[in-house]
Amino acid sequence: MSAANLAAPRRRVPLWVWLTWPAILLIALPLVAVLVAAMVPASEVWRHIWQTSLPELLANTLILGVLVALMAGSAGAITAWLVTACRFPGRDILQWALLLPLAMPAYVNGYAWVWLMDVAGPLQSGLRAATGWRYGGYWFPEMRGLTGAAVVLAMVLYPYVYLLCRAAFLAQSTCLVEVSRTLGYSLSRTFWHVALPLARPALAAGVALVLMEVLADFGTVQHFGLRTFTTGIYEAWFAMADRGAASQLAAALLLCVGLLLALEQASRGGRRFHPMTTRQSPVRPVALPPGKAALALLACALPLTLGFLIPAGTMLSLAWRAGDVMEPSRFLPFLANSLTLAAITAVLATALAAWLAWALRLHPSAPGRLAHRVVGLGYAIPGSVIAVGTLVPFGLFDNALDGWLRAHWGVSSGLLLSGTVAALVFAYLVRFLAVGLAAVDSGLARLKPSFQAAARSLGAGPARAVWRVELPLSRGALLTAGILVFVDTMKELPATLIVRPFDFDTLAVRIYNLAADERLSEASTSALLILVVGLLPVGVLARAMRT
Repeated sequence: MSAANLAAPRRRVPLWVWLTWPAILLIALPLVAVLVAAMVPASEVWRHIWQTSLPELLANTLILGVLVALMAGSAGAITAWLVTACRFPGRDILQWALLLPLAMPAYVNGYAWVWLMDVAGPLQSGLRAATGWRYGGYWFPEMRGLTGAAVVLAMVLYPYVYLLCRAAFLAQSTCLVEVSRTLGYSLSRTFWHVALPLARPALAAGVALVLMEVLADFGTVQHFGLRTFTTGIYEAWFAMADRGAASQLAAALLLCVGLLLALEQASRGGRRFHPMTTRQSPVRPVALPPGKAALALLACALPLTLGFLIPAGTMLSLAWRAGDVMEPSRFLPFLANSLTLAAITAVLATALAAWLAWALRLHPSAPGRLAHRVVGLGYAIPGSVIAVGTLVPFGLFDNALDGWLRAHWGVSSGLLLSGTVAALVFAYLVRFLAVGLAAVDSGLARLKPSFQAAARSLGAGPARAVWRVELPLSRGALLTAGILVFVDTMKELPATLIVRPFDFDTLAVRIYNLAADERLSEASTSALLILVVGLLPVGVLARAMRT
């Protein structure tokens, strides 16, 4: 018998695996559209932006990113080390409570702090009433500016660093800490010279996530009077009505994201850290004396207070005293729009994520791996860039179809895709599909390959084995993916502002419009609704941390 006959037959790749290629093209469409649209000849608007506004946009974005990275990175890493390596009063509660700022939209946090610290706000009004001072006769911190915006953003974004660094510290062997202590190192020196260098990949990944959120932010910087790339895109699209200039700004922001991802990869430098023995136990927390315990409690409570307790309390107080004066019959459509969009996006994103994850699990292939990379890139792209990249091709399609129908049939099709709920859901999918895919991949990684093999040995095909065995075992991961996408969609502001249909507002848009008119008391009701929904993934993460 020839060697060719002895060779194992090649396994056929099912059609549904090859269908990942259309998924790749759809997810990549906004990115390609932005880059193509940015190649149009420069208009007068773009030349004006280049000469007058671009240096300011670039400087503000860069400085804000550096400040937020330093503050969020420090807060996340230090709190993660304290709750991992130290024992002090309140530690068990703080381990999960430090995640609460994840539920707070950055723009809501900014609105609350500006209201508190403003000239007519309760803090300055109380100070003048208590002292008899007049405005201008005393110094008070100014919130509207780069520093204030950086503090507000850092206090809601540090949990990204906290989560990754805490996981890295827990994975480190207690032997490393004990050896450093026998060499005379204190806990603080052990943190700086041993634990933190070993956790540098986790720290770099967390800071990269923070910077991506800073680049994507619109509501906070807009309210604080800062001009960044995201506000520039919004101005070029709406105020200047120049699609080409908006696309060129979006391409510039896309370049910044690409550089950030490259720097994050370079910071790892191919380094790997492995324990010297397989018999290791996690770091055992050390009881702190009363003085140091009080300092540790204060260090952990400060970012939690600034990022969640004070703004949440402010919104609750405003809603209790005044709240939204709109009649329920007029307010409920905003809630219904938000819930409908979030539910549709969550279901579609979870289904697509499950399809892509199982396609790669059952048939590892180049299309599957490429789909994962492209989908992961979507979360790194700011919502304003995805919005521009969605409207440009959709608008071209609508105009081409309308022109053809007018020329051949004498009828107009109008806008079939642009400015529709379908376009908005598509933008959400591009933005948040990576969140769902990461959750599903995490769940599938815990499934033993023997489950699939056992089902196949009993005569079940791959699809039936997935449906009858693996899918029921992955319900928790699928539910987590749906919850995460649902909450992110509820909070999304830049893409919603740009892509939404005419007279179609969500809770996030209503908050933005009311805050822009300085009507924060009315915005508090919508803010609390989003905040309550945002607590769902925090509960999921807190439960996962206990198991």
